[in-house]
Amino acid sequence: MKYTKLGNTGLDVSRLCLGCMSFGVPERGSHQWVLNEDQSRPIIKKALDFGINFFDTANVYSDGTSEEIVGRALKDYASRDEIVLATKVHGRMHQGPNGSGLSRKAIMSEIDNSLRRLGTDYVDLYQIHRWDYHTPIEETMEALHDVVKAGKARYIGASSMFAWQFLKALHVAERNGWTRFVSMQNHLNLLYREEEREMLPLCKEEKIGVIPWSPLARGKLTRDWEETTARSETDEFGKTLYAATEAADRLVVEKAAQIAEKRGVPRAQIALAWVLQKEPVTSPIIGATKMYQLEDAVSALDISLTPEEISSLEEPYVPHPVLGFS
Repeated sequence: MKYTKLGNTGLDVSRLCLGCMSFGVPERGSHQWVLNEDQSRPIIKKALDFGINFFDTANVYSDGTSEEIVGRALKDYASRDEIVLATKVHGRMHQGPNGSGLSRKAIMSEIDNSLRRLGTDYVDLYQIHRWDYHTPIEETMEALHDVVKAGKARYIGASSMFAWQFLKALHVAERNGWTRFVSMQNHLNLLYREEEREMLPLCKEEKIGVIPWSPLARGKLTRDWEETTARSETDEFGKTLYAATEAADRLVVEKAAQIAEKRGVPRAQIALAWVLQKEPVTSPIIGATKMYQLEDAVSALDISLTPEEISSLEEPYVPHPVLGFS
C-alpha cells in the first residue's frame, strides 16, 4: 500500500479509502443491497490486510448501522491509533425538527451519537455531508471548531457542494480563527468530470485533500453498459446520476474497456487509475462488496496510464448537469 498526507496536514492516509456505505442492516435505511455484519467483516479485514488505513462512513448510512458494524470490526481487527476513521453529518436521523442539517444542535448531538455507534472517543475526520441552506455557515463552522477543541474530532472536512460555498466556509473559518476544512469529498470519475472546472483547482490552490466518492461511477465503468447488478437495480440515487448523458457516457465506458483489454486487466483498474492520477486527488473512496473488487482497487495503484491512454479516455466526455449535491 502507498500512503500520502491528507491535504496540508501531517496525517498519513492510504492512497485508497474504504467507503463503508456498503455495510449495514439491509432493513434499515434506503440501501437494501448492503452487506450485513457477517458479510461485511471479511471485507473490512481484507482491506486492513492490504494496508488500507482510511475508512469512511456516515451517520445516515443504513440508519446508523454502518457506523456500528465498522466500529466493532475495526476494534476487533486493528489498533485505533493505526486507523484513520471518518464519518459525516447532515442527513436526517430522526423525524421532526432538528432531525437533520448542520445547526449547532444537530452537530453536537450527532457527533456524540456517531462516537457511541463507532465505539470510539474520537473520529479522525468529521465531515459535513452536504451544504445546509437553512443554517448560517458561521454557526456550522463554529460548532465544528468546538467539536475539534473538545477532542471529539482531529480534523474536519466537507463533501459535495459548489466551489463558492466551499471557499466561503474556508474564509469564515480563517476570519474567525476557527478550525479549517482539510478535505473535500466530491463526485469525480471518468463519467463525471465537472469538478475539474472549479473545485479541483480550488483544492489544489488551498492544499485541500481530495477524496472522491464513486470513482467507478456506481460500477458503470466496470462492466458493459446494459449489464446490471442487484445494487444498480435498487439504487435510486444512483439512477439519477448518469441518465442525461448516456450516449457520451457509453463511449467512455467503451474506451475504458478497450484499454483494459489491451493491457489485460479488469476495467475497474483502468477507471480507478485515471482517478488516482488526477491532481490533486489524495485517496479515492472505493466501495467493495466482493473480495475481487478490493483486489482490483489495490492493483490499480500500480498502473500508470500513458498520456495517450488518458487522452483516449477523456476525449468522448461531454459537459454534464451538476450532480450529486443533494
